[in-house]
Amino acid sequence: MYEPNIDLDNIIAIDVHVHAGRSAKAPTPEPAVDGGEGSTLATMSRRSGAAGQTPDETAAWYRERKIACCIWGADPMAAGGFRETSVSNDELLDAAERNNDVFIPFVMVDPWGGKRSVAEAKRLIANGARGFKFHPPAQAFYPNERKFYEIYEVIEEAGVPALFHTGQTAVGQGARAGGGIYLKYGNPMLLDDLCVDFPDMPIIMAHPSFPWQDEALSVAVCKPTAYIDLSGWSPKHFPAMLIQYANTLLRNKVLFGSDHPMITTDRWIADAETVGFRDEAMPLIMKENAAKLLNLKG
Repeated sequence: MYEPNIDLDNIIAIDVHVHAGRSAKAPTPEPAVDGGEGSTLATMSRRSGAAGQTPDETAAWYRERKIACCIWGADPMAAGGFRETSVSNDELLDAAERNNDVFIPFVMVDPWGGKRSVAEAKRLIANGARGFKFHPPAQAFYPNERKFYEIYEVIEEAGVPALFHTGQTAVGQGARAGGGIYLKYGNPMLLDDLCVDFPDMPIIMAHPSFPWQDEALSVAVCKPTAYIDLSGWSPKHFPAMLIQYANTLLRNKVLFGSDHPMITTDRWIADAETVGFRDEAMPLIMKENAAKLLNLKG
């Protein structure tokens, strides 16, 4: 079973938002054709130079850079299913056990699965899962509906974080009808209810939450268990208010995340050096906040 073996003194950062590229059991995928459904993500990851990595290849990528990461596998589809080439929860947990010097395994469950998903969440926690990832727009659910609360009860009891995609999504972008994705599910204010109803479950609001950035900042300021990860965008495009809060009121609540392989750590870190993050805030953003949130020991 997975147990972390991360040497905090020997890493420079913790990336809290990483996607496993493809299953080691799947054939190498054919290049995506621009303009097709979901092609935006495929195109971005190809350009990053990190497309199509297996979990072990991603581990090597991060190990070389002396960065640990929260990583998950299966990509959510609108109907709650998963791509056949995706890394399953179990494959991801196995890879994390092999690479426990850099990997912190997060997992995904279908929020619509009812008792089945509750049982699966318990099983995954017993096998070493250290967090859960949800994508409300792609999984088509309002995260504050009480029908999903039994899953959160399991997560809260385990004391691990729940990370939710917020804001606009690149999934389906450019496709007919946006790939059937409803952006309304990504409003971070929906997560404020969970901060009240599950006060011991850390919640990570993923990405700059365009067009609801102010809502995300408000939730993170008000609720002690709410965090913001900075993944999915180059820091060059961050709203000024997000950088201001990261330097001040939220300097202990903001987390480095890349969205690898769509945006790599290399690009994110290089861009972050140019946008006005204060010297005293950067160690917190890059490593210290995540280490505390994830209960990693030095």
